[in-house]
This record gives sequence, structure tokens and C-alpha cells, in this order.
Amino acid sequence: MLDVRKIRLILELRESGISNVEVLSAIEKIPREEFISETYRNQAYENIALPIENNQTISQPYVVARMTELLDVKKNHKVLEIGTGSGYQCAILSILARRVYTIERIKNLHEASNKIFDKLKLTNIVSKYNDGNNGWVEQVPFDRIIFTAASKKINNKIFSHIDNEGVIICPIEKNNKQILIKYIKKNNEIISEEYDDVLFVPNLQGVV
Repeated sequence: MLDVRKIRLILELRESGISNVEVLSAIEKIPREEFISETYRNQAYENIALPIENNQTISQPYVVARMTELLDVKKNHKVLEIGTGSGYQCAILSILARRVYTIERIKNLHEASNKIFDKLKLTNIVSKYNDGNNGWVEQVPFDRIIFTAASKKINNKIFSHIDNEGVIICPIEKNNKQILIKYIKKNNEIISEEYDDVLFVPNLQGVV
């Protein structure tokens, strides 16, 4: 039986403009409480970001839904996620895509998220402990790429990771704020579209 709090969250997301049925269904299927510490578990289905280890956060469900909707993932897609974090966004993507490759630079977050993926039997996720800004060269090309941390800009190496008609979603730091930007590769040209103001942890270099 569906948790009443989860039903309320789905309704709130619909009222906020999330209309993609597959995205809403994925959010319904993935238990957000599994990605949250005991301290905050009673707030799992509130539409808010919550703290996780290493001064990181699990994103607000609306932002996860919005980014996923903009990414426009199809069942045959191969997706790259840069910044596994709690693993929640990755789990949502795994319901929608053929395979998700995810990279995390913080070792204990990488290990913790892998345990949750195993527990939830999400078998189409491949994860790596590394600096995501280097991409995942061995697995190029990808149909979709998503960043879960705010970047000043995306390096050209990452743009070379997507196929023609591929999409990248990334929060970009611009004029002292962060804006969700969708990049589309068309005939080897990159077209960008700006969407919502967001608030993410910064995208840092290296591993810890």
C-alpha cells in the first residue's frame, strides 16, 4: 500500500508542474527514506532537501523530478550521472533508463550508495569512485548526462561524451546564482536552454 505521505508528495509535484507520468511513477517506486539517515527519515516525503554525510545534501524531490523530466530519458538510453551523492537521483534514473553509470568523488558516499542499490536490487547501475569531471571515457558515448553539483562551466571533454541529439542537464553558476541549463547536441553544435534557479553543492575537483 502506498504511503499517504508519498501520495501527498506526488500530488504536490504534479501541482508544481511535473507532468511526465514516467518520472512521477519512478519517484513513487523508489523509497526516498532509504537514502536518508535515521535522524531525518520522518521527513523523507517532504518536498525539501535534507543533509547527508560529508556536508552534502539529498536534493529536494521537485528538483530531482524537474531535472529528470528535462533530461527526457528513454528506456533504451545509457545515462551518465556526475555526482552520485546519496544515490537517490541515480535510483530514479535507473527506473527510466537501460543503464546508468554514476561517478562519486567522496569514497564513503560511493560505498553507501552502492549498498542501497544492492538492497533495492537496482541491477542496471554501474558506479565508480573518481572525479566525475573527467567523465567516463571507456563508456562513451552516452545518450544523456546529468550533473548533481553546480559547475562554473562544463569542459569540452564532457560535451564529447554525448551522441548527436544527446542532452546534458547541469546547474551552472552564473551572476551569483545557479541556473539549471539544458544542453542539446545537434549536428555537433551545442544548443543551451536556461530553466529554473536552483541551489546545489559546488562541483569540486579531485577525490576524497
